[in-house]
Amino acid sequence: MQDAKLLLVDDDPDVLLAARLLLKRHFGAVDIEKNPEKLPFLLNNNRYDAIVLDMNFQRDVSSGREGFAWLDRILDIDPAARVILFTAYGDVEMAVRAMKAGAIDFVLKPWQNDKFLDTIRGAVEGRKDEKEDGEKGGKDKLSAKVNGKHATIIGSAMRPVLETVERVAPTDANVLILGENGTGKDLIARAIHEQSDRRDKPFISVDVGALTESLFESEVFGHVKGAFTDARDDRAGRFEEANGGTIFLDEIGNLTPSQQARLLTVLQQRQVTRVGSNKARPVDVRLVCATNADLNQRVAERQFRQDLLYRINTIELHLPPLRERPSDIGLLAEHFLKKYAKQYNRSVSGLSPALLAEMKQYRWPGNVRELQHAVERAVILARPELTQGTLLEPGNFVFRKDASATTSPVNETLQLEDMERQLIQQAMQKHRGSITDVARELGVSRQALYRRLEKFGL
Repeated sequence: MQDAKLLLVDDDPDVLLAARLLLKRHFGAVDIEKNPEKLPFLLNNNRYDAIVLDMNFQRDVSSGREGFAWLDRILDIDPAARVILFTAYGDVEMAVRAMKAGAIDFVLKPWQNDKFLDTIRGAVEGRKDEKEDGEKGGKDKLSAKVNGKHATIIGSAMRPVLETVERVAPTDANVLILGENGTGKDLIARAIHEQSDRRDKPFISVDVGALTESLFESEVFGHVKGAFTDARDDRAGRFEEANGGTIFLDEIGNLTPSQQARLLTVLQQRQVTRVGSNKARPVDVRLVCATNADLNQRVAERQFRQDLLYRINTIELHLPPLRERPSDIGLLAEHFLKKYAKQYNRSVSGLSPALLAEMKQYRWPGNVRELQHAVERAVILARPELTQGTLLEPGNFVFRKDASATTSPVNETLQLEDMERQLIQQAMQKHRGSITDVARELGVSRQALYRRLEKFGL
């Protein structure tokens, strides 16, 4: 562990000193920082094997809200970051939220030295394992950490996409990635960056579809102190943070007309002006965008600017849905099974032929992401006492079979949750996994739809 580099972020200097004294005896370098506002600078200029992040930076505040906000920011800057959340106000619910948000572990204060060291060692070893996996991957396998979660694209059906990535990545051409929800668009964007000449510069991911009209300009282009009520300090936007590197704009099809116009101006002039300022700041970024929407149809409907589409799609990459990759389903499932069997200490070793046959018949409306979650759920529910060599059977797996049907009567049950699940499944099938179109048809926001998909395991 002497070559490992750690970062500790906490507003309590005594905690920082005590933790550093403990950790520097076991790890090569330990950086400490009181002010989380300096995280973007630190992450853009250093590569850390693990980050220990406090969840609360204001006195008498124990909600963990700040910690979750900074966790999201860290993973935007470095999706491969191994973040351990640190708090004196922990409970099981907060721990679960932390893991879902992308943290790899959760430590309570005051810590137990041995447990604290083991947690950090596990994080560092996980980082090294991911690097080794990436170095060993061939043309049929691409593996990376995206938004704090391990995601993998495997299989012969993806080979044309990966070959195009290899040719396009060394250039500075703008790339538009098209595909249904869950097909791995964010992973491909990361791969383009990692294989480009900008690999040592920041990779900044922005889900522009989740930004409200009022937050868009501040988040993407930055603001100056006093620009609006909560603007207490100058803040660089995501374009400035990505300067010299790559900016990934996900769900770009959801931009409003005014947002599209503002973005087009920035791309044409290659400079940004922070909200509340008249000073233009030059930016040098490689642009990668993604969407599950049909932008040509949106252009025809005058919902998307044609000049902006010309600007962002110098190269288009189309990711096939999982239902069109039946030969890859087994490879992907085996990969996730090995990963989660190790993570959860389960002795399952593979998939039975019967289960594999059912998996190939299922349409996977949630694509690779749904497959990953389904395998993880099956491994978790497998009995720990199973002997080595046990295979997962159809009874261990949960298929949302009514999602594969073109119609699914909701009056089979009067349970509200079942009816809601079936309606969502119908809409997902109808719109081929497009979150934007499903949310619009159901009359809910994208955020509300994401919550329901998580709730029902879809």
